[in-house]
Amino acid sequence: MPEPAIDVIDIDDPDDPRVDDFRDLNSVDRRPDLPALPGGRPGKGLVIAEGVLVAQRMIASRFTPHAFLGVDKRLAELDADLRTPSVSGVPFYRASAEVMAAVVGFHLNRGVLAVARRPPVRTVDEILANARSVAILEGVNDHENIGSIFRNAAGLGIDAVLFGAGCADPLYRRCVRVSMGHALLVPFARFDEWPRGLDALRAGGFRLISLTPDPAAMPLAQAVEATKVGFLVGAEGPGLSAHAMAATDVRARIPMSRGTDSLNVATAAAIAFYERARSGTMEA
Repeated sequence: MPEPAIDVIDIDDPDDPRVDDFRDLNSVDRRPDLPALPGGRPGKGLVIAEGVLVAQRMIASRFTPHAFLGVDKRLAELDADLRTPSVSGVPFYRASAEVMAAVVGFHLNRGVLAVARRPPVRTVDEILANARSVAILEGVNDHENIGSIFRNAAGLGIDAVLFGAGCADPLYRRCVRVSMGHALLVPFARFDEWPRGLDALRAGGFRLISLTPDPAAMPLAQAVEATKVGFLVGAEGPGLSAHAMAATDVRARIPMSRGTDSLNVATAAAIAFYERARSGTMEA
């Protein structure tokens, strides 16, 4: 097999400083993916991709890996991807499963990690320039829900994810993993002002739809037929704030049965995305 474009370096000592960017991934006060550490200390704020598929999506994204850590089997599985010019010369630290576990702090079944630095933050205006369907989150602080929303957005044709107040970091390791790497591929940005920032979407021709279980709200299927649409979803339990609701054009509900009053936020978002796709207006 021809040598990959990356630089393969064998690691036998888990204390080797060359793999510090992968160290202590479960530590609450040392994790390398945290932009800020407890006590206000600055963190590395790195982006970690776990597993072959997520590493492949990182390589294909604007989050260019600057190092890999993995077992020999995963090195072979990534061979074609590691020939991509963007990772030419990047080190692949090859280690046994035991050494890798000692570095990261647990046994990693996926067998490979990629790490990247955060690129410049995108603005809402940049994100909206070519968008027709966007998801807008308020108060969603569960990393698995955010990861699931990104995965749903990628699979159902949503162009971007925008973050209002109170949302967790979409580049946290668990978000990236649950999203299957789509958090690195679906564009996202944060509003500088919330909910005033929604004015930019309305000025750009977006119909803003807040999802709510309120039985007086319009059925979702009737709300999605517009040239541009922004779906607002809120946190589990409290949902969207009154201020965010007031800033939208339409309140829409997913018809429910058997006395159920709401769905998980990622599930509700997926249904909204599907209704949008089914309406046939995404490509209008």
